[in-house]
Amino acid sequence: MAMSRASSSFHFAQRANARGPDQEPHWVPNTDAYATDDGLVITVELAGMRREDLELTVEGNSLRIAGQRPDVGRPPGCRFLVMEINYGPFESVIELPAGFDLSRAKAAYQNGFLRVDAPVLARAVTGSIPLEISES
Repeated sequence: MAMSRASSSFHFAQRANARGPDQEPHWVPNTDAYATDDGLVITVELAGMRREDLELTVEGNSLRIAGQRPDVGRPPGCRFLVMEINYGPFESVIELPAGFDLSRAKAAYQNGFLRVDAPVLARAVTGSIPLEISES
């Protein structure tokens, strides 16, 4: 099965596999981001997590998604034949292109998927607009 990554103008500033003296490794969840006529949709695959273990933060045009997937408690001394599921803390920072309003974004978590919908930013008015002057 071939895997593909769509190229886009979205910038993912993801911190993956960072290790410090007191840090566990970080991982990056699978993420889709696409634009529609109504706005931007970001979907993040987070199976095995609870909604209350997720943290979403908006700063300017950046969306930070962080959390920690608990280890399922495998027996000590087990030997993996395949290990593809990541556990522990993760963090993704997604910088959105201009034109979307993160301050009005809505987030929902269902069946292991986090979905964030950011509407299109209200269009800036171009050209000249008459300004009424009131009497004081």
